[in-house]
Amino acid sequence: MKNFGICFNEKIEKSISVKNELIKILSDKGCNSESVSIDNLKEGFDFVFVIGGDGTILKTARFYAKYQTPIFGINLGRLGFLSQVSKNELSCAVEKILNNEFAIENRIMLNSGNYTALNDFVIKGCDTGRTSKFSLKINGKYVCDYLADGLIISTPTGSTAYGLSAGGPVLNPSLNAFVIVPICPHTLTARPIVVPDSEIITVLTDEKAIISADGQEFYEFKSDNIIKKSEYSANLVLLNSFEFYSVLREKLNWAKHPLYSE
Repeated sequence: MKNFGICFNEKIEKSISVKNELIKILSDKGCNSESVSIDNLKEGFDFVFVIGGDGTILKTARFYAKYQTPIFGINLGRLGFLSQVSKNELSCAVEKILNNEFAIENRIMLNSGNYTALNDFVIKGCDTGRTSKFSLKINGKYVCDYLADGLIISTPTGSTAYGLSAGGPVLNPSLNAFVIVPICPHTLTARPIVVPDSEIITVLTDEKAIISADGQEFYEFKSDNIIKKSEYSANLVLLNSFEFYSVLREKLNWAKHPLYSE
């Protein structure tokens, strides 16, 4: 690796100081680097460090997926589910990366028209004071109708985000599948459904609706928009110590008793 990029979010406190520290660490090890803001991303890097929260990583991942550039997250946000280390672990992490003590995990993404999502697409009616009717089709075949506040179509990576809070299952990120989760459905029999990532998903509605990509890009939803697997995948760098289930335990307090304490 010759060209290191450092992507940072100027809106996050301490992002600039961590960026400067990372530049110095790389320089001390004889590595060249260039910093770029998430609002002015550019191609041409062999490896990209991303400083910020999950939102920063999502935006960066969508941009660099088409270039197959590996990205490594340094958490400055609240949860940091997609990041690998905190700023206190920076020097050790760089050492491991330069020693090739890491793996690159290809995370499947979603596509709808000109938009791509690593976490999810969320479809909601524009009238926030009432529910909307959504008809679901898979591979052109009718599945069911939902009377709900919206629908979430999520990747395994996004299954621990909005889909989880809406009652969806946690999917291991290595699975080739999507999950469809209704938001506040007005029936007790409406449940999330997991489908292979080869399926073509169509959602129909007679009402005006908005669709969002990773909660960051919003545009008018049209019923002729299909949602399917993207031709691109996000290349997330994982240190050799990474273990998905331990992340669930540590960052989501998975299966811990409410009164649990160390």
